[in-house]
Amino acid sequence: MPAEELIERVGRLMDRARDDLAVLVAHRSVADVRQFPAEGCRQAADAVAEMFSAAGIADMRLAETPDGSMAVLGHRPAPPPPPTVLLYSHYDVQPPLDEGAWDTPVWTLTERDGRWYGRGAADCKGNIVMQLTALRALGEDLDVGVRIVSEGSEEQSTGGLSAFVRRHPELLAADTVLVCDTGNAEIGRPTATTHLRGSLHVTMTLRSLSGPVHSGTFGGPAPDPINALVAMLATLHSADGDTTIPGIQDTGRWDGGDYPEDRYRRNARVLPGVALAGSGTVADMLWARHALTVVGIDCPDVVGSAPAVQAEVRVKLNVRIPYGSDVDVVWQALRKHLEEIAPWNIGVAFSDINTGRPFRSRTDGPAYALLADSMGRAFGQDMKTVAQGGSIPVCVALQETFPDAEIILLGVEEPKCLIHAPNESVDPTEIEHMALALALFLDGGAGGPVSGARSDRP
Repeated sequence: MPAEELIERVGRLMDRARDDLAVLVAHRSVADVRQFPAEGCRQAADAVAEMFSAAGIADMRLAETPDGSMAVLGHRPAPPPPPTVLLYSHYDVQPPLDEGAWDTPVWTLTERDGRWYGRGAADCKGNIVMQLTALRALGEDLDVGVRIVSEGSEEQSTGGLSAFVRRHPELLAADTVLVCDTGNAEIGRPTATTHLRGSLHVTMTLRSLSGPVHSGTFGGPAPDPINALVAMLATLHSADGDTTIPGIQDTGRWDGGDYPEDRYRRNARVLPGVALAGSGTVADMLWARHALTVVGIDCPDVVGSAPAVQAEVRVKLNVRIPYGSDVDVVWQALRKHLEEIAPWNIGVAFSDINTGRPFRSRTDGPAYALLADSMGRAFGQDMKTVAQGGSIPVCVALQETFPDAEIILLGVEEPKCLIHAPNESVDPTEIEHMALALALFLDGGAGGPVSGARSDRP
């Protein structure tokens, strides 16, 4: 198809893209039944299957994975010799966190200042809509085979799809895998991700009493688990902010592209005058070193708290792990350290342990070259490559199961999206440009000059 016609088709589809995204955002698809009913994910899965079916992928169905989540699968074959492209996404989302911190309704897609707001608007429902828009733009002119897989528990890191890939490779076999769950370094700057950090999620519980006791009567000798937790957590970072897990070397240097400090501070919304943590460059700290974060603590809120020594406290830890490091070694070193330093023989228990290994993609294949060309032509500038601090566990399973396939990561999730945070949003021009790039890729480049997708949308 002529490239200029693809540009026009994608542009005309953007109103439908917004409508699709509004439907998807309305589904409260948090894959954690402790927080949200399971039907939210099932309804989202059904909606995704229906949308891809309407976009020309007729063989759509749901399949249960080993963690109980539903994967949305589809296949539109093409006659040989054209290759097959697997399009990955996930329809589950992070919980909204503090709903009071949102400036717009969490589950209603809302346009404000040219952006579309709502949980999942970017991560990853915006990427689903990007895929749909590209497929609709091509219509019957799609000449390659396409497989669809949309995951239902990516944000929980429970490994359902990874196990499913290994058990049912015939349902996902492809020459090229486009993992649409990352994004550009900045709005309008085409970017492919080549490295992903691995991840370790673990919940630790400290328990010292059979129940809370009055701090006036018992405070002092009573072994306070919150005090123990504070002391233990303090050993996991140096004064500079470097992660310090005994036995784990953390002096890595990133040898790829730089991440300027001023851009990082702006993207991360660091307050004026506050220094960045760590002894390395921004790129070193993000992509070449371990990063341990305390992501949640269960203990009494300040409002409503009583003068009492608590019986137990829980903390959830997350470690991001650079390529070249072994997640299992990191976990055992962290566990050993925490058990050894727990004061007063306090009880230490670990639960909800989930791991994901680091990933690195190839950049020397024909699919990568075609994507670079398609992205460059859609955006009007050369494609860049970066690493990502995030983890997508299924990438390792896909790489091990299909070692000859090219796996490329891309998407609509630029820094202003605030994924995983309140006020998540997506820039619709990113959906439009990325949908055009994907359509060009699936159309084999659609030869001829391309000036880029429309960027003057209201």
